[in-house]
Amino acid sequence: MSTFPDNLLAGYRSFMGGRYSTERERYRSLAETGQEPHTMVIACCDSRAAPETIFDCGPGELFVVRNVANLVPPHAPDGNYHSTSAALEFAVQSLKIRQIVVMGHGRCGGIKAALDPNAEPLSPGDFIGQWMGLLKPAAQQIQDSSLMTSGERQVALERISIRNSIANLRTFPCVKILEDRGSMQLHGAWFDISSGELWVMDPQTGDFGRPDPLTD
Repeated sequence: MSTFPDNLLAGYRSFMGGRYSTERERYRSLAETGQEPHTMVIACCDSRAAPETIFDCGPGELFVVRNVANLVPPHAPDGNYHSTSAALEFAVQSLKIRQIVVMGHGRCGGIKAALDPNAEPLSPGDFIGQWMGLLKPAAQQIQDSSLMTSGERQVALERISIRNSIANLRTFPCVKILEDRGSMQLHGAWFDISSGELWVMDPQTGDFGRPDPLTD
């Protein structure tokens, strides 16, 4: 007897009778001709902030990479395992994607852990602690600030993580060369889970603002 979760099977049946049924030809075309996503999105693995849902995209439109706190480590050709770097290489070099969005979100658990000086490792490997070490200098600076509330510190580091990831994208030659040629665009966005608002980063100042108000 299968032990596969019943709720997921029910969701699959709903998908087959709904979205797949209406987009059957789209899926078949993607299977036969391959994917040609227009944008790569590097996002957090938080279940509340799915890029395909937030940007209302269909199958084959986005190439999505998700990890804790939407971090991009700097380019490091050291022979180790680099999941985000491998995905970036494939997106730029093979899929020829020329638009990358780094999307963070509010109430990020990884960011909260980075700001907690008393956070205990969840396992002997302390994988989250090691990973969030990419933001350690920025987190320390924010922790030392007496001018912000805890909520303001959280949002500040969430947005710093986006800026840092974009800066680290530029350490990859395949990205830097294309951007210098004017062939690659890098964008930052921050999604407020509680309000549904999307804030986008000004590429010149690094500040975040809401785009034009939504209209009916």
